[in-house]
Amino acid sequence: MVSLPSTQSCVAVGIDVAKDTLDVAIGAIEPSFTVKNEPGGFDELLGKLAGLQVSLIVLEATGGWEAAVACALQARGYAVAVVNPRQARDFARSMGQLAKTDSIDARLLAQLGEVIERHPERNKFVKTLPDEQQQELAALVTRRAQLVAMLAMETNRLRLAHKAAKRSIQRIIVALRAELSSTDKDMNAHVRQHYADLAALLHTAKGVGDTTIATLIAQLPELGKLSRREISALVGVAPLNRDSGQFRGRRCIHGGRSGMRKALYMAALVATRHNPAIRPFYERLLAAGKPKKVALVACMRKLLTILNAMARTGMPFRLAT
Repeated sequence: MVSLPSTQSCVAVGIDVAKDTLDVAIGAIEPSFTVKNEPGGFDELLGKLAGLQVSLIVLEATGGWEAAVACALQARGYAVAVVNPRQARDFARSMGQLAKTDSIDARLLAQLGEVIERHPERNKFVKTLPDEQQQELAALVTRRAQLVAMLAMETNRLRLAHKAAKRSIQRIIVALRAELSSTDKDMNAHVRQHYADLAALLHTAKGVGDTTIATLIAQLPELGKLSRREISALVGVAPLNRDSGQFRGRRCIHGGRSGMRKALYMAALVATRHNPAIRPFYERLLAAGKPKKVALVACMRKLLTILNAMARTGMPFRLAT
């Protein structure tokens, strides 16, 4: 039988998520316990948490297996942080914990929760999970990216394929193009049905097309809710310092949301030719001797800043800039 901490003090909870089970540590010292990763297990977990002062619940992102329990916990009013597995593992190493089991991982996540709870920027770790409509759009955006990747692979294979294999590859390419077109229609219809006003607003910025807008809505629900520095850091287009002592390293971007960066990259490419705010900015950077890649990343950041301001103020591009 699991002994639970006193209700007088706040505790952080760590949950190690697997496909079928959840290993739960209430506090960093108490032994963990296991429940099923299904609604019945969620009810059992909520029953054990009832009456406790839970400050924060930390889970790893586990390919989507964590979504249902995270939503169930948030629906009961608990603060939930879903962290990158690499961050959790780096924290474990920093604590000298090299062994890895489900129960150990749950306790380490609880320890990480205690650290996050005392962090001055705690709130940036606690995010509202997407609703059902946003989850559906995210699934369509992800599927589109998968189809684009598969189409690129088959196209590359076709160039070097033996003639005996080319007909098969060509059939797959035709099927993938048809499926991509169908997915685009479903994605755009979903945006028009549920996010028509925001989509119309974002469309006023030249360079921002249907795919970029769908990706923004699906993968960046924080758009319009954060400052320009916060949104740039979240996406991963803010340059990071690499300085130590007298050494001054080259600043570069790192981390963030790679899918969102890919969409911004394509939008920025178009914007450097047609957007009245981005084009002269890009040309000034090139004239100042900046490498094209550096200038393009700066344009990505500026475009994101503009879109963030548009979403926050509700003003179209010509007014937001």
